[in-house]
Amino acid sequence: MSMTDPAPHYDVIVIGGGITGAGVAREAAAAGLKTLLVEQRDYAWGTSSRSSKMIHGGLRYLAGRHPGLTRDAVQERERLLEQVPGLVDRMRYVMPHYRKAFPGPRLFQKVLWLYDRLAGAHTRQLIPVTEILQWLPGLETEGLKAASAFTDAVTDDARLVLRVLDEARALGAVTRNYTRATYVEKPDDAPWNITIADDSGESRLTAAVVVNATGAWAEHLWRGEHGKEHIRPLRGSHLVVPYERLPVSVSLTLQHPVDKRPVFLFPWLGCTVVGTTDLDHDDDLSLEPHITEPEVAYLLQAVDKAFPSSHVDTGDILSTWAGVRPVVTRGGSRSPSSESREHVIWNEGGLISVAGGKLTTFRRIARDVLLIGAPHLQDMVLQDDDAPVFQPTAPMALPRAIPHLTWRRLQGHYGHWLPQVLSAGPLDRIAGTDYLWAEVHWAVTAESVVHLDDLLLRRTRLGLLCPDGASDLLPEIQRRLAPEMNWSDTQWRQEIDRYRQLWRSAYYLPESMVP
Repeated sequence: MSMTDPAPHYDVIVIGGGITGAGVAREAAAAGLKTLLVEQRDYAWGTSSRSSKMIHGGLRYLAGRHPGLTRDAVQERERLLEQVPGLVDRMRYVMPHYRKAFPGPRLFQKVLWLYDRLAGAHTRQLIPVTEILQWLPGLETEGLKAASAFTDAVTDDARLVLRVLDEARALGAVTRNYTRATYVEKPDDAPWNITIADDSGESRLTAAVVVNATGAWAEHLWRGEHGKEHIRPLRGSHLVVPYERLPVSVSLTLQHPVDKRPVFLFPWLGCTVVGTTDLDHDDDLSLEPHITEPEVAYLLQAVDKAFPSSHVDTGDILSTWAGVRPVVTRGGSRSPSSESREHVIWNEGGLISVAGGKLTTFRRIARDVLLIGAPHLQDMVLQDDDAPVFQPTAPMALPRAIPHLTWRRLQGHYGHWLPQVLSAGPLDRIAGTDYLWAEVHWAVTAESVVHLDDLLLRRTRLGLLCPDGASDLLPEIQRRLAPEMNWSDTQWRQEIDRYRQLWRSAYYLPESMVP
């Protein structure tokens, strides 16, 4: 587009391609609004591919006297479980109770009663000591009194973002990754002017509303002061270990022996995840966040406390990830874990910024954003609150070559696109994981893959699940995908070098700890 051409006009332009931006784009398109979403890196590149993967109400928020946040979250959890099984799945959580440790089983069961009541479900259970090792073999039993069990859910966060973006596009939204918003300004009595840029050049656009859904980066677009409120970036880091080294079939919830913060050990995509930390993130937000040596030691301490005979150490770690949470603070000196996770929205004449919130409540956050923007969006007809976010997946016969659990995951991950996914390539499994080669072929042909890390860290999670970031797979990936990727040999070398360097610096151990 020439810079002298009339600027195309949108009702809503969303800046930020994480779960919040995706949710806003989907709700805006469903409300009949002409919608554009731009993301300066890859979809879900930031926090939304590096969360703790949990779709939950947050028991600690209930204990912290935020019942509204918990109520909304458990209700949204139930919606997602109903609409996208195979992408959002129930997971049993077990919290052991030890002598002289808070909370005791009686108090915790009362909290779980309220938690179940808010969700309209009954999932709580008190497990006697005689049965606990059937749930968690190898668990530390000294001083163990009982354990409480309840149900929440788990997901692949990056794939959830991609599914929501797919629903937005099906409703007419336009989405573009690797596209930067370089200029945002509003002349008096005129629409917002936005300039976007990618590798092919710049385009000028106008919009009635601009949604700043950039998470931890939200302050970069703020136009004025917000009193005492500001974004407090908090880093949460995780370890991934082989399931064989730490075989947990439920999410073990325990208090860290040092600071009593909650830490989780849970099964995910065939491996076991240990997380999370909660620290101020002082690094440059433009750089990939990464785990630090003290964080690795902190998480291994939790493992050793829970399973003292497991002897898990740095040599067992397959990968790590660190995400930056966009928590809104009001200028106090609270500890990171004490900060509220409720979302906050600021409206500056149609520049609507949103930060905070939870992965689980993306739909409610999106609707709140649009309601605040309603005075600028005169043609908006917001969908009914009980309308589904996801199109139902048409029934399909289970292919003989695909196991039942894999089939469930595929249906949840791809929805109505599943027939095309299955025809995109071979149905063989990849390197002992649950992924099929067809999924990789589909990703590079239909899911806006620009770099190798898009494919291995977000469209799939092979870089987290396979040893050495799936380095052994790279020659076969090149051989299989070369016709579809249309990269020269030089480009392939550059992408492989780029990916390996990125993985080692941001998705593995700190260099000082590499075995």
